[in-house]
Amino acid sequence: MKVVSFGEIMLRLSPDGYYKLFQKPELNTSFCGAEANVAVALSNFGDEAEFVTALPDNDIGRAACRELMRYGVKTDNIVYTGDRLGIFFAEKGASQRPSKVIYDRKNSAIASADPSSFDWEKIFDGADWFHITGITPALSDSLAKISVDAVKAAKKAGLTVSCDINYRSKLWSAEKARPVMTEIMQYVDVCIGNEEDAEIVFGIKAGATDVTKGQLDTDGYKKSLQTVAETFGCKIVAYSQRKSYSASDNGWSGIIYDDEKKQVYTSAQYDIRITDRIGGGDAFASGLIYALHNNILPENAIRNSSCGRLS
Repeated sequence: MKVVSFGEIMLRLSPDGYYKLFQKPELNTSFCGAEANVAVALSNFGDEAEFVTALPDNDIGRAACRELMRYGVKTDNIVYTGDRLGIFFAEKGASQRPSKVIYDRKNSAIASADPSSFDWEKIFDGADWFHITGITPALSDSLAKISVDAVKAAKKAGLTVSCDINYRSKLWSAEKARPVMTEIMQYVDVCIGNEEDAEIVFGIKAGATDVTKGQLDTDGYKKSLQTVAETFGCKIVAYSQRKSYSASDNGWSGIIYDDEKKQVYTSAQYDIRITDRIGGGDAFASGLIYALHNNILPENAIRNSSCGRLS
């Protein structure tokens, strides 16, 4: 069966290595986006994956589509509309300097898309899993409505629905995010995120956790996971956990709550040197979705998702 993900794919522009923007005259190009990254990873893992979006009908939009197809991702339901592809500029963090992202995605093809552009009944035919993130409804009022329509249609069609909260303060305020994400979460079976997302968007705090001090409150995490599950009726809630030693070195682990068993499971912690932090959360989500989609138990799935993040 097939996993469908929905969101924006963008053109990424980055300098070589750890240079800052415009320290060198050249910028490297690539295509990525939270939900697109998940679709590509799942296809690489061996699942059938489809990515749904809106692209401009020009050379840049067609190049983005070809990049998805190169990884075996199905693109049959991509809508061609609008004038431009969203762009973001990215600097890799190093030592005490954090990674930096500058968005140029206003009025992109998908942000301008009309709800009538997507035939969800047709899109979900032959699928059994739907994935979305909190980035997509943040892009425009129209996309907020489309996102709600999508999760409703997925639930009606009997699909498992996963959502990565993925709060981005550069895209919308917590006050604007809360009602939209609360509505979306009513249809979510598998919630993915971290303690900061849950606190900012839903006001659910993970105790005394402070990632910048390398301080993780395990009991606080457990309570946060359980509260999210109880509040929204989720079957599974999983958080990535991060101890930030510097922009170059982090400690990564994961924690998951299985509402059916009322049990919390954790992965080992992996202390790693970071190559590129952007997309790490998408790798975590991909590992989890692949494991659960292939009937791996939650206590083992969290190890799969944590290892996925290391990729």
